[in-house]
Amino acid sequence: MRKFRRIFRIVPDPRADNSRHDLLEVLFISLAAVLCGAEGGEDMEEFGRAKEGLLRQILRLEHGIPSHDTFSRVFRLLDPPAFQKAFQRFMSAFAKSSGINFTGVVAIDGKALRGAYERGRRATPMHMVNVWAVGARLVLAQCKAPGRNEVEGALQVLALLSLKGCIVTADALHCHRRFAAGVLKGEGNYVLALKKNQSALYADAGRLFRRTRKRSVAEQLDQCTHDRREWRRAVIVRDNRMAEKHGFPGIVAVGRVTCRRRVHGGRSEPLVRYFLLSKYVSATRLLQITRSHWSIENQMHWVLDVVLDEDANRTRKDNAPENLAILRALALNILRSHPSTISMRRKIKRSGWDNAFLLSMFGHMR
Repeated sequence: MRKFRRIFRIVPDPRADNSRHDLLEVLFISLAAVLCGAEGGEDMEEFGRAKEGLLRQILRLEHGIPSHDTFSRVFRLLDPPAFQKAFQRFMSAFAKSSGINFTGVVAIDGKALRGAYERGRRATPMHMVNVWAVGARLVLAQCKAPGRNEVEGALQVLALLSLKGCIVTADALHCHRRFAAGVLKGEGNYVLALKKNQSALYADAGRLFRRTRKRSVAEQLDQCTHDRREWRRAVIVRDNRMAEKHGFPGIVAVGRVTCRRRVHGGRSEPLVRYFLLSKYVSATRLLQITRSHWSIENQMHWVLDVVLDEDANRTRKDNAPENLAILRALALNILRSHPSTISMRRKIKRSGWDNAFLLSMFGHMR
């Protein structure tokens, strides 16, 4: 608890000076409750009452377990940027003590909190921009997209990151000059999907592969799984002229990836995608980078929705949806990095059933 307090004490308490419950105790109980499957304030209160004996071994709880109104009020009033900063401090300290390397591929993608909408505004729920360390399989940062503008949200989250030694991947929505400049300013490199929304760049990329002979080529045939087989071919061409011609910072190479699938005996039409690169890599490495980008969907977004029920959560007032999203990301990192080999869902269940296992969740994050 001392280390938790040292990291999260930077979060200012938004409540009045006569508040009964210590803010850090409220946050600790909330995190422990989410690790056991809690979704909102009522679940957190119920968890606290069920585990009061265990919690008193760690916390003072001078005024007992906070009520669900206290949990709800704290998360509605808490400053999300300050909470996000504490989250990043926590992950930096954990990476340093555990020898985890956050360099390599870093994927950025947006995700809607489907349940976080006001009455009558189901079509416009809150939107978050997530940053995922592919190699470590951990969440690095999150940021609310202002006005559901994912482009602006991505630029804001880039400003929070140190990207030295990282290759940032993103879909075609983020293939623009400001995003590329933000990555380079953070001392990182990028591999950005290029589509026809950048018509001039896209046309030049296609012509580049028709006229250039010197190139790096690699092919990959994935083994048949679920009656599906996929063949992928990558080609890399160096080019420094496109950056100056189009005013797009950092372009040193262009990649082309061609995919063809055979599903249930039928063969699909080949899909051709282009990528802008600020660092030259081999064609084999490009195949790895472009495939690994989608782990943000499979290993982060899918787990948040299916295991932690993020989309079903109806918390929607003030800052609560954003703060609870940060709390779930922290819980996901703790669950993911726990050395037990059981599934994420079973880790959550066992944390609720077994006090020793719940304590080990915090113990391994020292």
